Amino acid sequence: MATKTRQILLHERPKGLPDKNTFAFKHVEIDEPAEGEALLQMIYISVDPYMRGRMDDRESYVPPFPLHKPIAGGAIAKVLKSRDDSLNEGDYVTGNLPWQQYVNVSASDVRKVQAEAAPVSAYLSAVGMPGLTAYFGTLSIGQPKEGETFVISGGAGAVGSLAGQIAKMQGARVVGIAGTDEKLDYMKSIGFDEVINYKTEDLTKAIKRTCPDKVDVYFDNVGGEMSDIVLDHLNKFARVVQCGAISTYNDPDNYGPRVQFKLIKSSALMKGFIVGDYADEFDEATKQLAAWVASGDLQYEETILTGFDRIPEAFIGLFTGRNTGKLLVDVSQ
Repeated sequence: MATKTRQILLHERPKGLPDKNTFAFKHVEIDEPAEGEALLQMIYISVDPYMRGRMDDRESYVPPFPLHKPIAGGAIAKVLKSRDDSLNEGDYVTGNLPWQQYVNVSASDVRKVQAEAAPVSAYLSAVGMPGLTAYFGTLSIGQPKEGETFVISGGAGAVGSLAGQIAKMQGARVVGIAGTDEKLDYMKSIGFDEVINYKTEDLTKAIKRTCPDKVDVYFDNVGGEMSDIVLDHLNKFARVVQCGAISTYNDPDNYGPRVQFKLIKSSALMKGFIVGDYADEFDEATKQLAAWVASGDLQYEETILTGFDRIPEAFIGLFTGRNTGKLLVDVSQ
């Protein structure tokens, strides 16, 4: 018997910030799962900044989303029917899944999550892609040491809040940058040593105030003018972890100062990365993240909107600072 479902399609490529015209809803029917497939009900859908780049028709590290097709991203789903021995009814799985309420997938395209090890939503936050991004960016590239100063832009976000805590575990002094007093309070509550509200403070003065010995590691999620300023305060042999540049994703004409002289002057290392670079190490890192969550050493926050219709709203909210921690949409109802 066919299953009715709704999809969210990329209706048009946005110019600047996406809006309601970027998306279109469609009703479709899907057949029973074929051999080797499972019928999934979507539970949580993740919205992530990198998805904005895929809405443009340009070359990147992942192909652009095709027009008039369902947008796809990280999701947690529940198995309703299975025609593959590796999945059972009631299992929870995660994968790169389309924005729709129900979907048939090949069992090989998803992986089971251990619901007893952590809440299932955590596999899209602290134990999922944001956690892995924070883990590898901090430990493999940033390599903070005891007593060093570790600065994070987007410090209250899904990745930044976790990176700061991981840096604290290494003995670093952590400074977080965010845009509301509520986010500053959150960063303090998870152990950040200093916090900066970039909307109410002069950022140059704030960096001098909070980083009197300058910056040893800069974990950058934001880019733009904020990062231009932080790069002026790098210590000798500093490391810059280039994780994201969300301030420029909706402004293709955003150009800033050249960074070469700043890097030469500080003998700094600046490395960009995507989490998939470390795919061979995911299993080990996931186990460590889950253990830290279970022990309480790694705290995390989730901003959850409810309702399939609110996925576009949630996605747009990424670029207006709506979320503290990971932004998810509960589509189970």
